[in-house]
Amino acid sequence: MMGSAVLQRAGLRGAHHPWGLLRGLSTAAGHREVSVTRLEGNNVGIAEIVMSRPRARNALGKVFVSEFFHSVDSLRHDSGVRVVVVRSAVPGVFCAGADLKERARMENAEVSLFVQHLRKLMNEIAALPMPTIAALDGHALGGGLEVALACDLRIAASSAKLGLIETTRGLLPGAGGSQRLPRLVGIGLAKELIFTGRQIDGTQAFQMGLVNDAVPQNEEGSAAYRKALELAREILPQAPVAVRMAKLAMNKGMEVDIASGMAIEGMCYGQVIPTKDRLEGMAAFQEKRPPHYTGE
Repeated sequence: MMGSAVLQRAGLRGAHHPWGLLRGLSTAAGHREVSVTRLEGNNVGIAEIVMSRPRARNALGKVFVSEFFHSVDSLRHDSGVRVVVVRSAVPGVFCAGADLKERARMENAEVSLFVQHLRKLMNEIAALPMPTIAALDGHALGGGLEVALACDLRIAASSAKLGLIETTRGLLPGAGGSQRLPRLVGIGLAKELIFTGRQIDGTQAFQMGLVNDAVPQNEEGSAAYRKALELAREILPQAPVAVRMAKLAMNKGMEVDIASGMAIEGMCYGQVIPTKDRLEGMAAFQEKRPPHYTGE
């Protein structure tokens, strides 16, 4: 079950709410549109949020968003998860953005409420304490790109198509894209991309600084996912508390002036000093061996 606090914040609680009824129908059908997989073997510590709504190209419908909230909430307090990869199980698409067919049936007030829920979802993704990586193996448009922007890192196939295309539909990015994109590519380029609704490929996105890497697509259509897993495995051995505190220091520090940011960094550093992992790191260095971090 989804945590009650997140459900209440998202406005998705209660059998009398139409979205709650839709969640029930989805569960009864035995197929989840968004689910969590915790990897095993050499990948223990990596969890995946998997989007699987093939008929609608992972469009952000009510059930989809509800289940995405559930997936994020299930990971928030899981100390065993060190990295989260967000990926699609639908070939050729990461997330196509808003479900326009569903949106067309909404009254204006319901549209406004739904967009608020989308904005909350993106904030919940961004607030996950562990690093998050979006694997963009296909189209990531509108709200789909905003999902990726809410993640810490983004890996794209060179053939992927990315764009905040809302102005071509008489809208503007409403789930954080107009705020997060300028922080990655600069305000001038962000305005150009949003004003024109232009779609760019993964290679262009890498050149702009929108994604961390762009890789040639493979025959299976999973090149970005495989590269994202490589990156996740590179993060896995590092001290979990230190990584989480580094994420918090950077995220919160960007919101304030540099003096305040330095104070936030100091507070985060203070959280790491008493950990067993810090002592393990020092011991491993002195003994010339790899450290074994437990997240304590």
